[in-house]
Amino acid sequence: MKLTPDFYQGENTLQIAAALLGKYLYTNIDNKLTGGMIVETEAYLGPEDRGSHSWNNKRTPRNEMMFAAGGVAYMYICYGMHNMLNFVTGAEGSSHAVLIRALEPTRGIEIMRERRGIFNSDKRLCAGPGALCMASGLTKAHNGTSLLGDQIWVRDEGLVLTDEEITRTARVGMNFGGPFKEIPWRFYITGSKFVSRR
Repeated sequence: MKLTPDFYQGENTLQIAAALLGKYLYTNIDNKLTGGMIVETEAYLGPEDRGSHSWNNKRTPRNEMMFAAGGVAYMYICYGMHNMLNFVTGAEGSSHAVLIRALEPTRGIEIMRERRGIFNSDKRLCAGPGALCMASGLTKAHNGTSLLGDQIWVRDEGLVLTDEEITRTARVGMNFGGPFKEIPWRFYITGSKFVSRR
């Protein structure tokens, strides 16, 4: 079942980030269908979160999509080269988001191999937010794309994870001091070989 607006517009982005684990992300880009199980996410909680692009209510053309109602993609480029896929969550104006950090590829794997130029290690295809965007055909041009349409969507295919099957750690790349540097808002499926390297 494709996830609905109610899922993305829930009030608790931490719960959403954890609940996305085990769901399946699909893209249909240039008539090429790819997909995989979400195995790693990070939560970003709007203006109070030092790690968020909308920290301190900063609002720019780059991060404007974060302020939309939950259920759209927020895409940006990191380090001038890596496309990053985020799911906007919460009510309009809340500026919460979940970064999708890694997938276990399950659909269109040959397409992913071609896009990544990797043919000998499927666990590397989508291990990291930049890698999964490249494998999935996603770029900054998909900023604002609905997660309810036929280009980018997520399905619940029945996998239910227990708390013990979800590991929580500090987020990756928080290069500042204070409590938000170490807060455990990164979630991944315990033991998954498809999780990104820190």
